Amino acid sequence: MIIRESYLSKIRPFIGKDIIKVLTGIRRGGKSVLLEQIRDEINSPNTIFLNFEDLGNQHLCEYHSLHEYVCDKIGGSKETFYLFFDEIQEVQGWEKAINSLRVKFHADIYITGSNSQLLSGELATYIAGRYVSFTVYPFSFTEFKMVNPDYTFDQYIQYGGMPFLASIGFGTEFSKNYLQDIFHSVVLKDIVKRNNIRDVDLLERIIAYALANVGKSFSATSISKFFKSENRTVAPETILNYLKACEEAYLLYRLKSQDINGKKMLKVNEKYYVVDHGLREAIVGENLQNVEIVLENIVGLELLRRGYKVCVGRVGEKEIDFIGEKDGDKLYIQVCYLLNDESTIQREFGSLLEIRDNYPKIVLYKEGSFRGKFEGIPAVKIEDWL
Repeated sequence: MIIRESYLSKIRPFIGKDIIKVLTGIRRGGKSVLLEQIRDEINSPNTIFLNFEDLGNQHLCEYHSLHEYVCDKIGGSKETFYLFFDEIQEVQGWEKAINSLRVKFHADIYITGSNSQLLSGELATYIAGRYVSFTVYPFSFTEFKMVNPDYTFDQYIQYGGMPFLASIGFGTEFSKNYLQDIFHSVVLKDIVKRNNIRDVDLLERIIAYALANVGKSFSATSISKFFKSENRTVAPETILNYLKACEEAYLLYRLKSQDINGKKMLKVNEKYYVVDHGLREAIVGENLQNVEIVLENIVGLELLRRGYKVCVGRVGEKEIDFIGEKDGDKLYIQVCYLLNDESTIQREFGSLLEIRDNYPKIVLYKEGSFRGKFEGIPAVKIEDWL
């Protein structure tokens, strides 16, 4: 097990503060282990740790029961208690219990959840301004190399970064079965159940379409036309609702498109990326054959992991793969598999040279003989950048 220092360093300033720490992200993406690492670092005897996916805690999955249980544990103590609640969305009305415990005791509270709507609705009313959230992603390539220095970049391209893969040794069949299990767990628990979706087959077909077209511009209307070609009528509005449900479960990330020189967001050319490209391999397959779009997915998610606000860009008729914004600065990135021949070099660097500002620009590639810079813009191997 590795210590996920990139997250702990962000959380530490809030330890002991009267603010609820919320960890969100895809199911089995590492939230529970990170919660345990926070608990171990605090190392207090006054700790209550509950995982609500444990059937042994099912009797606490209602806010009155949870509140009564914690109150009994703390009793009349005036000391600080550290409360850790894993997969809190399983508790009906959980926000009422959390808010009451916050005001009733000297409690330092940490919660995790697998749906972005955890932080909407009633919660905003109960603890508005009293929580800080952190999105937890599957392992980066760097983190997986820390677990297993022999893990190759090609293995990462194929199987992705779901943390438990390290425990099963990356065997082809084991890995694929495990990733398929995660996919169906996310679909059934965090999408179907939460959104009361009846047509599960349609949902799975929409997800498969999105995974097959990672990094490509498409719309609900284009998906609707695709289904129509298969003699199935699906309204674009239904498709949009299903895609939104996938976003809320942290399965898909939708990146908007920006006109760089016009400095405005566009309503077209949005793209979807999957939280972990290993899930694409498990459902669609052929990650190593479709390596260029998988590399783009890897870079896009790494930018999000590093705290960038990310969108895709257009400059005139040319496309910029990613624009990352953080702390008032920007970073422009082009991603390609092979950076070798003159036409590819002109295409990848040419788009960046059209941008009329002085923010950093970079071309990332996997293979190729090109080295150094092209008119001041560096080219870096993706593996090294990761």
